[in-house]
Amino acid sequence: MKFFSQSFLYDDPWSIVSLAYFLRYPNPYASHVASCDVISRTVTPSGTLVTTRLILKRGSLPKWAPRGIMSKAESWIIEESEVDPVNGVVRCTTKNLDHVKVMRVEEHVTLKRTDDNKTVQKTEARFISNFGWGLTKQLENHSLARFKANIQRSREGVSLILGLIRQARMQPMTFGRSSSSFLDLHRHSSDWTTAPTTGVYTENSSSKGSD
Repeated sequence: MKFFSQSFLYDDPWSIVSLAYFLRYPNPYASHVASCDVISRTVTPSGTLVTTRLILKRGSLPKWAPRGIMSKAESWIIEESEVDPVNGVVRCTTKNLDHVKVMRVEEHVTLKRTDDNKTVQKTEARFISNFGWGLTKQLENHSLARFKANIQRSREGVSLILGLIRQARMQPMTFGRSSSSFLDLHRHSSDWTTAPTTGVYTENSSSKGSD
């Protein structure tokens, strides 16, 4: 089993970062995400918003992976989130629904409002393989390394959406037009631009168990 933990401080307010987080797909840094659909969305008696989304991600297997280890290099991901607008907290959990014997990845993300009106994101993930055949540790190491490489691209994608939200907030809004429609307009155009990721992060990864 491998563990990963990272904290990142956004300079933007919690409300905007949370919106960008949920609108992050599609973006040019997440070309591996094929689809993202809302399965359910409810408001709890306490006033929090609970949402379940189904995400399809595609990728590639390492060259050393045994032939036939997976029928397709793609995976269905379930995302369960809860937004607490009163306390300024988003809690989100994702995990893969298939290929769990080869690799099970569980990710927990928390977005919290800070006292100085910024947003701190904490990401924790664990990687568990039950494949055996002397490849357990190698599969877990590969998944951890790929996750660490992708998390920066993920943050750049969120930062890009943040930039578009800032533009939308500066535009005069016509009746019936929302920030999401403004983003859709830019997504279908060819003028996607990169946005610098500003903030501070700390990282930690560890492992336990044996192959």
